[in-house]
Amino acid sequence: MQSKLQEVVLIRHGETEWTKNGQHTSFTDLDLTENGKVQAKKVKTRIEGRSFAKVFCSPLKRAKQTCEICGLLDQAEILPDLTEWNYGKYEGITTVEVRKTHQDWLLWTHGAPGGESPEQVAKRANNVIEKILSAGDDVAIFSSGHFMRMLITRWLELPPIEGRRFYLSTASYSLLGFEREIRVVKTLNDTSHC
Repeated sequence: MQSKLQEVVLIRHGETEWTKNGQHTSFTDLDLTENGKVQAKKVKTRIEGRSFAKVFCSPLKRAKQTCEICGLLDQAEILPDLTEWNYGKYEGITTVEVRKTHQDWLLWTHGAPGGESPEQVAKRANNVIEKILSAGDDVAIFSSGHFMRMLITRWLELPPIEGRRFYLSTASYSLLGFEREIRVVKTLNDTSHC
């Protein structure tokens, strides 16, 4: 009989004022909104009763608050590699605003001036994947949207640009795992709990 294959639960943090408005938020350390806290309570229902060999969390407040509401912050290891993509000069502004001066801008190809390139974020995602695989059993991760899209991309061993093809809502539940030895996505951007 085959032993259980490792699974990775990805929880995107709940709503903040900036996610509500579509503003790029990396190093600006925002709290969850009241709605974001409600979202986190709802996503908690998706993971209640599960045990994890490791819980990894971004050092940013929005991820830590979500992790805490889900009841896992006390066992979480805070990983700087899980910090959201550094948007540099585009911090706090929307894609619509960026495209007023850079019409064809796409984070997945251009990166962020004064911030990180897709390759730099992919390297951080690869570091996290090493930690996941070394855990040997199920892992929960609390982080932000663009970073976790890159994590999914690298989990599937795709080039960084392909992160543009995934979408993650606030307080979404996604599940990575294996089919035999192949790394797969089992669930993506599930918000049915909300």
